[in-house]
Amino acid sequence: MNVAAKICGINSTVALDAAVSGGAAFIGLVFFPRSPRNLTPRQAGALAARAPADITVVGLLVDPDDATLADIAANARIDLWQLHGKETPERVSRIKRDTGKAVMKAISVAGPDDIATAEAYLGVADRLLFDAKPPPDLKGAMPGGNAVAFDWELLGGRSWPCPWMLSGGLDAGNVAQAVEISGARAVDVSSGVESAPGVKDADRIRAFLNQVAAL
Repeated sequence: MNVAAKICGINSTVALDAAVSGGAAFIGLVFFPRSPRNLTPRQAGALAARAPADITVVGLLVDPDDATLADIAANARIDLWQLHGKETPERVSRIKRDTGKAVMKAISVAGPDDIATAEAYLGVADRLLFDAKPPPDLKGAMPGGNAVAFDWELLGGRSWPCPWMLSGGLDAGNVAQAVEISGARAVDVSSGVESAPGVKDADRIRAFLNQVAAL
């Protein structure tokens, strides 16, 4: 099985180089002030410029306004926007139209009803990403990168007319099982390759990518 991997929250050249050399298909740059992985548009630009042309550079945002999108686009190469907030299908469509870039909509999942919300984005988003919905009692929870997983069986046997990605609580130790259960052909990791919040670990990145490559 050919499974693509995204290393999200890249914030150093060491992490970027580990992702590239390990075979990542996507790298994620975070633009969310509360995140320990947050980047300025200029910082992101320097990292994106280092990424090979065949790697998709993803910009992760949460309910961004037009000015924020324009600032990032003016300073950094972004191939794909990842919208991780409460963006409506109409907003997703507008961002795609106004920026001329593909869009991946994140769907926060805790149960079957959450999976169903993806239907509204079909034909609008270019990709879907299924991530764990933060538990209500999780202190300081963010829209993603909380090291929390959801029931992968909720995705088993499902299909959508666009590519989709699995995220939430993945690491080198469980990614094979997650792919087997969910049927995912693309996986996204952030906290699972860190030694501390926001601190990417090159060895953990390589270990994760090695596991994905073996699938």
